[in-house]
Amino acid sequence: MMWCASNYLAAEATGRPMADSVTFSSVWERAVEHGGDAVFLIFQRPDGTTATWTYEQFNAAITDVAAGLIQRGVAPGDSVHLALTNTPAFVALWLAANRLGAWVVPSDPMGKMPELADHIERTRPKAGFCATDRADVYRGAAKVSSQLAITEVDEAGGNLDALVGTAKVDWPTVGLRDRAAVMFTSGTTGRPKGVEITQANYAFCGQVMAERADLTPEDRQLVALPLFHANAQYYSFASAIWTGASVALMPAFSASGILAQAARHQATCASLFAAPMRMILARGAPVDGVGLRHCWYAQNIADDQYETLAGWLGCRPRQLYGMTETIPAVLTEPDENPVPSSMGQVTPGCQVIVRDGEVLVGGEPGSTLFAGYLDDPDTTAASFTDDGWFRTGDRARVEDDGRHYFDGRHSDVLKVAGENVSIVEVESVLASHPAVLEAAVVGAPDPVRDEVPVAFVVPADSAAPPSDDELSSWCQERLAKAKLPRSFTLMGELPRTSVGKIRKFLLRQEAEAIRG
Repeated sequence: MMWCASNYLAAEATGRPMADSVTFSSVWERAVEHGGDAVFLIFQRPDGTTATWTYEQFNAAITDVAAGLIQRGVAPGDSVHLALTNTPAFVALWLAANRLGAWVVPSDPMGKMPELADHIERTRPKAGFCATDRADVYRGAAKVSSQLAITEVDEAGGNLDALVGTAKVDWPTVGLRDRAAVMFTSGTTGRPKGVEITQANYAFCGQVMAERADLTPEDRQLVALPLFHANAQYYSFASAIWTGASVALMPAFSASGILAQAARHQATCASLFAAPMRMILARGAPVDGVGLRHCWYAQNIADDQYETLAGWLGCRPRQLYGMTETIPAVLTEPDENPVPSSMGQVTPGCQVIVRDGEVLVGGEPGSTLFAGYLDDPDTTAASFTDDGWFRTGDRARVEDDGRHYFDGRHSDVLKVAGENVSIVEVESVLASHPAVLEAAVVGAPDPVRDEVPVAFVVPADSAAPPSDDELSSWCQERLAKAKLPRSFTLMGELPRTSVGKIRKFLLRQEAEAIRG
């Protein structure tokens, strides 16, 4: 790993160890020791009321939750499955599991039964947590496991009563490379890949992102993006815990309400995607009292949109670039004069090169890069170059000032409002419909979501083709919202090259014409 001098100086000045030599569990313990009376978490319930914990209070809650996990059979090395929206229960289970030497598997809480069942089957959790109002779907998915202890959670209430136990808690010694989480991300093989994240990974990310944002204990992160995504965990919570800052957690993103939330909770920092930012412009309005000093965002927005938002937020947002696999955002715009269209310069403490147009990321697997893909050594090996650089699949160009500019992507993964959507996964679901012979999916530009999946379908029987409603219902039962095709076009055959490969550029042209 390559560290710049400023990182060493920062560590010496604060008396904090380097992130690659500490566990995420110990980072939490240090935060409690140094600032136990400081606010850690504010949760705004859907009804507008709030619940607040200091670091010390939440630490006590983590111990009680850990006792509950032990009673459910969770031991070091076991997994805990989370199908929860933004709620204190998610945070408590995440931290309690990690301190016990266990690891969490966060899934989209709105995921369909096949997706949840796939995650459960592949990670074999001892305990699973879902919302009471989604328990039927979750219990259906959990039938793939005979060992799963299921707990239903009142997400809106924000209390932790259903999680606690009375078992004796003896905190084990947790290792740097011990697994702390597996997050599933869409890939080109159709089946989502499980990204393995270690204790050292979370600690490293927390330090890098905190230092790049100049975070202090007086800062407050506003978190409205979903907690099952890497963004909220990596850029907001991990950095806050590293610093001893606080977090204002919203139950969900609200385009019309987020500015008022920022003002109400006196948030100083936030993290967004381009699509939510455009939604804020479309549905929101300026709010007095918003005083963010810093805001990360991913993916480009138009210059005029950027200037308007900068006025509304109280700061000039800074673009970043990262993946679940890269751990921190490896490209970040500097604080001084950020360029809206730039993905950023190389983040201090990270290694990035552009080779043959592709963004490659350097580091040490399990420490500064993800540890690998779950039970998939072949895909893990194929994701690195022969000389050890992680292949992002994204293309960029680099200017003389070190700024990177996005230049497309190699993979068959769409970015739909910041979420990764595997084209192959959607195609597989469509092809499984009994009235479909084959299907191809491409991305079409969308003014709000950046791009959306659109489908081209060849019927199994041209005389009895499936209707749009039939295909839509089929997909809704099997795919999360972001993955749903926005249109279906029936074709007699798909355009192909002489060797049989689908000429997707022709489909993209047609998709643009249809949505245009």
